[in-house]
Amino acid sequence: MSDTTRRAFLGAAAAAGASAAALPRDARADAGSGNAPDPLLSGKELPTFKFELEKSRGKVSGLSFGKEATVEQLPISKGMAGVSMRLAPGVSRELHWHANAAEWAYVVEGRCRTTVIDPGGGSETNDFDPGDVWYFPRGHGHSIQCLGDTPCHFILIFDNGYFSEFGTFSVTDWLGHAPPALLAKNLGLPVEAFAKFPKAEVYFTHGKAPPEPAVLPHQGKFRNAPETHKYRLSVEAPHSVHPGGREWRVGQDKFPISKTITGVILELEPGGLRELHWHPNADEWQYVVAGSDLDVTLFGSHGRFRVETLGAGDVGYIPQGYGHSIENKGKGVAKLVIAFNTGHYEAIDLSAWLAANPDYLLRDTFGVPEDVVKQLPRHRVFLASKDGPGAAEPNPPR
Repeated sequence: MSDTTRRAFLGAAAAAGASAAALPRDARADAGSGNAPDPLLSGKELPTFKFELEKSRGKVSGLSFGKEATVEQLPISKGMAGVSMRLAPGVSRELHWHANAAEWAYVVEGRCRTTVIDPGGGSETNDFDPGDVWYFPRGHGHSIQCLGDTPCHFILIFDNGYFSEFGTFSVTDWLGHAPPALLAKNLGLPVEAFAKFPKAEVYFTHGKAPPEPAVLPHQGKFRNAPETHKYRLSVEAPHSVHPGGREWRVGQDKFPISKTITGVILELEPGGLRELHWHPNADEWQYVVAGSDLDVTLFGSHGRFRVETLGAGDVGYIPQGYGHSIENKGKGVAKLVIAFNTGHYEAIDLSAWLAANPDYLLRDTFGVPEDVVKQLPRHRVFLASKDGPGAAEPNPPR
């Protein structure tokens, strides 16, 4: 190879690499950037994909806490992290931002309020009830406040498994370490006024319950953001209903600002099964809100198959493209919050895959008689009941 050709080749490769880095996650996956093997997933056995989040200690302040599941606690979860946070009445998660992760949240119980500002100066104050969702893109400054006289509990999910909620950028940490003269010049207060400001990160602030309804911000008026950060997921009809359970789903198509995370609420009746399937374009992060004896299976090729049993407060994680299923072996209805690190949901279900192939191919593949093949479902099962797959759904889930 001549020097001229070599320089042209290297220049083209560098340009291609820069272009791939600038692409959104889904486009990079299509370009083949995820082809390098993960050493954790390359062994003879699959690693654990379960973490007992609510049994961990986390950060505690009185009756408020934050407990997290990142790659430190659950090494398989490289693509997403999660936090279970509880705020007592009068407590707020202070003003902060996340430099390396977007935040998607689901309110489990209680009520809370968020404030947020975007890079264009648009701001929003929203109140949330159980079942509501919010999404903050990377870098959007925000806060979370408990409303009323009862605690609130919410699940935070981030599109980066290496993210830590305890390593975010907090306003008290920043101002506590900046020189007072610099702050005085910036904010127009006397230098001595900053002597009373916190010198370290507060994280959880304690005060009175916020006024209701919300009052105007310090600037005197609201400057509405172009896209709302709030979505009322649980008040709408389920995305699909089956004898084995129900599914609510929200992605970028219905919640435009949520460009990197799709959220699902899955309810499984006793014996219900989210059938064997995989997601071509995303990892899956699971949190069990209610239920026990949930068997989650994971298939990783080369005969590697693992089962973890999850209960309330546990987290499960499925890497992109790995086969899996969720079965409720408990006696009550199970409820899960599930998130995917993509704005556009994709799944391929086992029943639909088999039904899309001719009978002779299925017969030869499995080495079974024709009459066995004819009994296989001819439709997408999605959620099977305790009695197995039913008749074809009139409106099968997309």
